[in-house]
Amino acid sequence: MTLRLHDRVAIVTGAAGGLGRAIAARFAAEGADLCLADLLDLSEVVAAVQAAGRRAIGVQADVSDSAAVAAMVERARAEFGRVDVLVNLAGVGSHGASDDVTEDEWHRVLRCNLTSVFLCCQAVLPGMREQGYGRIINIGSLLAKNGGNPRPWLDAQEQKRAGNLAYGASKAGVHALTLYLAKENAHLGITVNAVAPGPIGSNPRLLNVFPDSLKAQIPVGRLGRAEEVADAVAFLAGDQAGFVTGEVLDINGGSWCD
Repeated sequence: MTLRLHDRVAIVTGAAGGLGRAIAARFAAEGADLCLADLLDLSEVVAAVQAAGRRAIGVQADVSDSAAVAAMVERARAEFGRVDVLVNLAGVGSHGASDDVTEDEWHRVLRCNLTSVFLCCQAVLPGMREQGYGRIINIGSLLAKNGGNPRPWLDAQEQKRAGNLAYGASKAGVHALTLYLAKENAHLGITVNAVAPGPIGSNPRLLNVFPDSLKAQIPVGRLGRAEEVADAVAFLAGDQAGFVTGEVLDINGGSWCD
């Protein structure tokens, strides 16, 4: 069987969480070497990739800081010689109705979820252009498309408990950035895509705020799995997806169709 990412070098930000671990495991299984970045401890994720027979390094980095991003990319190039794939997963959640979002919270979420993606893309693109090859996959969200899950006309507490205004706005920015970078770089051998997951059951923070009444509205009848998102990311990272760019791929169990 041909591995989709045989000897490719990938950076995955936000790699310490459940979805990051799933993407790292899938990429390693597909033959990639990995630079894994997060503010949290990465030793277990690095060890799992190495146990799968691939090279891996962990870099503790705040990817909303341009100097930290530059150092992360330089570390990856020093270790592996190049960067072929970037997966922008790092980010933070934010919950509450619009009246509850403070200015500080708004700026925190935009910085962590959108500015970080811009900085990471900006840092890897020169090298990708020089080598005439690159794959960028940004992690967006269903919440960037659907105006939020809650139904305040039925239950005001849903809005208080599960509203995501700042988060949704930041992910909508990720979608727009994806489209602009896709057009700008398509002729240079670089594709830029996004995946937009719906509610994923491996996220413990989500499970604490996602009402059962909303879970019941997912057409396939369950929350998503991290491995299902990782499979989609691996497809977009492979050579076989070379004619796919500027796409925002929905992975939401039918919760939103466009």
